[in-house]
Amino acid sequence: MAVAVLEATSSAIQFLASMRILLIGSGGRENALAWKLAQSPRLEQLYAAPGNPGIAEHAALAPLDPGDQSAVLAFAHDKRIDLVVIGPEQPLVSGLADILSDAGIAVFGPKAAAAQLEGSKSFTKALCIGIGIPTAEYRHFTSENAAAAYIRQVGAPIVVKVDGLAAGKGVVVAETVDVALAAIAKCFDPGPPGGVVIEELLVGSEASLFALSDGETVIPFGTAQDYKRALNGNRGLNTGGMGAISPAPTLPEELVERAMDEIIRPTIAEMKRRGTPFSGALYAGLMISAEGPKLIEFNVRFGDPECQVLLPRLTSDLAEILLATATGRLAEIELLWSRDHAVTVTMANPGYPGPHSKGTKIGGMDAANKVEGVFVFQAGTSIDRELLLATGGRVLNVVATGTSVEQARNRAYSAVAVIDWPEAQYRTDIAAEAV
Repeated sequence: MAVAVLEATSSAIQFLASMRILLIGSGGRENALAWKLAQSPRLEQLYAAPGNPGIAEHAALAPLDPGDQSAVLAFAHDKRIDLVVIGPEQPLVSGLADILSDAGIAVFGPKAAAAQLEGSKSFTKALCIGIGIPTAEYRHFTSENAAAAYIRQVGAPIVVKVDGLAAGKGVVVAETVDVALAAIAKCFDPGPPGGVVIEELLVGSEASLFALSDGETVIPFGTAQDYKRALNGNRGLNTGGMGAISPAPTLPEELVERAMDEIIRPTIAEMKRRGTPFSGALYAGLMISAEGPKLIEFNVRFGDPECQVLLPRLTSDLAEILLATATGRLAEIELLWSRDHAVTVTMANPGYPGPHSKGTKIGGMDAANKVEGVFVFQAGTSIDRELLLATGGRVLNVVATGTSVEQARNRAYSAVAVIDWPEAQYRTDIAAEAV
């Protein structure tokens, strides 16, 4: 397989001869991480907490609640864990990396102070404006009446965001004042502690840029484009992501470097200056405008479903990369990527992202995984008497690679067609505009 070297150095990093890793999370992103970590020749044992049936194919599941930090720490000590990889945002914002790092355990993922880049939109907006990072103008409100008065003053279209974690669904692009007012009312019922952020609407094409940082060194880690809306034609409600493509067609190398110079590197430098260095994966949601890339928001972990299309293209050892990031040796790392394209289609329970049914049976997984270039990652699934059941909102990520976007897309939908799950909801236009 042809590969492209994105970052390389002449020195060789000294890694552990064998590694015991604990992966935190239970979604499709963590299934992709487990699949890739399991390929490392240095892996001695991989645990996942709490995991899912797909993750169980690659890791020993631990019945731990990621919110029980003391239990996670005790497990890490008991199993002599060398590296903890934290997948979702909530444990990061809650400080799981802090308690593990303070106990001398290497952690991939930022401490709570640095995780504010995702946990608080107002924190990030103030940081960006303060150091000149290109982003939308904004106002922050903790009063519903004040927010509503501002909307009536400036009009629409406008963007309303919950100032806090919302699993990718806390954003409303309001085309009218009435829609914006309804979004504000929903945000304040019962009312998030952080209030709301109201932003000008940026115009352009969205794309995602990923970077790794150990607090000092920062390197790009690929691009992707996700499909947030529930329905074809980018209609319907925002979701956690109904599909993705990598690399992002709208982020050529010159724009990646510009975004690294104007957005990513200044942010990492500012976090270090403040005494809260960022270590982990920094995911920049970008709008590619006529003026260049502008920041929509930061996430402090790999995206979901973006992770599922990034990792099949990575040919380097993921365990080595994450350990180097966690231990301040990222400058010594080498990244190698396939030239392939990757596409994922999310299969969800009907009704998602609203109220949805649960417990329907899924078949045909073996047939789907036999389609050339296909990997089916599980998200919201469970096992009952050897039957695979759909128990979450987003349930499966059907990922395919190919030498072209068209080939990857065709393979993904071929695999979707052989999965025996009549109730599934999915979009049929993922990556269509890129073909």
